[in-house]
Amino acid sequence: LAMIYAERGIGKTHISLGIAYAVASGGEFLKWKAPKARGVLFIDGEMQGNVLQERFKAIMNSSDNPPSAPLEIITPDIQEFGIPDLSTEEGQSKVNQFITEDIELIIVDNLSTCARSGRENEAESWLPVQNWALQLRAAGKAVLFIHHSGKEGQQRGTSRREDVLDTVLNLKKPPFYNPEDGANFEVHFKKNRSLHGNDVKAFQAHLQTDDNEVQSWEISSLDDDKDEQIVSLINQGLNQSAIAKKLGIDKSTVSRRIKNQDSPTVARCSP
Repeated sequence: LAMIYAERGIGKTHISLGIAYAVASGGEFLKWKAPKARGVLFIDGEMQGNVLQERFKAIMNSSDNPPSAPLEIITPDIQEFGIPDLSTEEGQSKVNQFITEDIELIIVDNLSTCARSGRENEAESWLPVQNWALQLRAAGKAVLFIHHSGKEGQQRGTSRREDVLDTVLNLKKPPFYNPEDGANFEVHFKKNRSLHGNDVKAFQAHLQTDDNEVQSWEISSLDDDKDEQIVSLINQGLNQSAIAKKLGIDKSTVSRRIKNQDSPTVARCSP
């Protein structure tokens, strides 16, 4: 059971569609690889059907590996019953009809539109969805929830959601984010039960599209980027405290990296 959360417009659907396609094709996406193709049920709660189709088409045109396992989609513009409310038994029952033996991953994009009953900040409102997810896990299925982040940057609503989740990822805008960059975000692991080492190191992903409309993802280490960003911010006159706040890192980390810098372009930086 996993969750990816981020603020609006940062690229949550790009990452959820990329994961869905990679799993169904046994392919690669960002830093991850599916060992073999597995069936996917993608539940979309808000996107227009034609936009969803165009995004999948763009992924397919940029891949040499077509899906060899089922890739089923539930979206408001196709289903006569609309989008089922996963907070209710009726809604879960409708979705369960699509979860055949071949379907091994269910992606819910997103919680706000697909689990509508109750209040987000009430733990009890989450329990019906949690029980449904646990039943699926017991049946050998994986579930990925896509969710919004709140004002403080955490996943929006009750923190109880994370209790049963095995993996939680947070997408963040890079410090020097430009809206013209499109889907460009940092990936941070907030919870990881069975992952460790390099598998949970934060990284940055940027979606590129060439003149032939072929998409590719540029992946970079945040460690390398942070050094360059610190140098840039020092040269802009920011002190260590301001740099730490802007980059979302500890002040001690800024101080240590400044000491390790040998570049003559680095100006003196006050604490």
